[in-house]
Amino acid sequence: MSEVAACLSLEDKIESVLGDLLEEYSAEHDHPWIVGFSGGKDSTLVLQFVIEMLLSLPPSARRRTVHVVANDTLVEAPLVAKHLDKCLARIRTGSEALRLPVTVIKTSPKADQTFWVNLIGRGYPSPSRTFRWCTDRMKIQPTSHYIRSQVASNGKVILLLGVRRQESSTRAVSVNRYSNGGRLNAHNDLQGCLVYRPIVDFSTEEVWQILLQRRPPWGGTHRDLVTLYKNGQGGECPLVIDKSDAPSCGTSSSRFGCWTCTVVVKDRSMEGFIESGQENLEPLLEMRDWLAEIRNDPTRRMAHRRNGKVTYLADGSLIPGPFTLTARREIMDRLLEAQMATGEVLITEDEVEHIERIWAEDAAFGLGAAVAEPADSEAVA
Repeated sequence: MSEVAACLSLEDKIESVLGDLLEEYSAEHDHPWIVGFSGGKDSTLVLQFVIEMLLSLPPSARRRTVHVVANDTLVEAPLVAKHLDKCLARIRTGSEALRLPVTVIKTSPKADQTFWVNLIGRGYPSPSRTFRWCTDRMKIQPTSHYIRSQVASNGKVILLLGVRRQESSTRAVSVNRYSNGGRLNAHNDLQGCLVYRPIVDFSTEEVWQILLQRRPPWGGTHRDLVTLYKNGQGGECPLVIDKSDAPSCGTSSSRFGCWTCTVVVKDRSMEGFIESGQENLEPLLEMRDWLAEIRNDPTRRMAHRRNGKVTYLADGSLIPGPFTLTARREIMDRLLEAQMATGEVLITEDEVEHIERIWAEDAAFGLGAAVAEPADSEAVA
């Protein structure tokens, strides 16, 4: 936290953020704003401040469009996905009623790049820390594509993110690394995209205090968000008045991810949802654990990579390729069973069609032999 921010009261910090937002929005250029919205506490607070700032202006001064952009990987935890859709619907309806220049967008992976098309269709092994193929295809690319389209139309855009130094040591390092000391900083990868971090100096306790004390200007309350964090983390989310109170929920971990994530050792958020009464989600947790378990099973992996090559480590051991066709069909069967058991849509008809087409092509080229020995490294190209 900056020395200046540390000396300010919460009300002063709020007024400072609203003043900065107003000043930046009123600048002479017409670069549209893009608010990265996940439905979590930090992005919700950023959007709350943005909407409050817009409402402080006369309609004639609300001349710049604000794009609220959310991303749906299509394998989000069901409760999180429903929460996000509910939030986006309220924001869209509320903004229309208030006649605000707000556009609500939800991005998602291309039809041939979804999690299941890659894992069940192409046989990509379950993601791991050393081979996290999912993030770029499912999260980064869809949203980056939208941002680039806006840059192409407008020359530049300003991306508002709910990043905070206190969120983690990694975040703090990242903020310091890419900050030039000004309000706007060039995005590391997206040309023409300027990054604005309005709540960078807010603590977790301050974020929750504001959300619990201020109703969302687009309607409703933040109670659903509080409940989501409480159930997902299995802990309390008390009203925080000052730092001497018990820490608010989300302090140790405030992230909800894909229910299919095999990068983490345990899906604590899903465990929390189940423990809070969502027993119908147990098949998802069981399948996630099973996907992690079979990842390095040599009998379920092909010898050849998808480009037809066989790759070896320096010691001569074979690097396994994708899942075999037999394993992919096995995964599909388990997924459809979980879909029936939970009553949730876990895979779409479009995805099934893409998968069956890839299976037919792989069968025609004879891609299906299992490897003879296990290996830790991954290769699927």
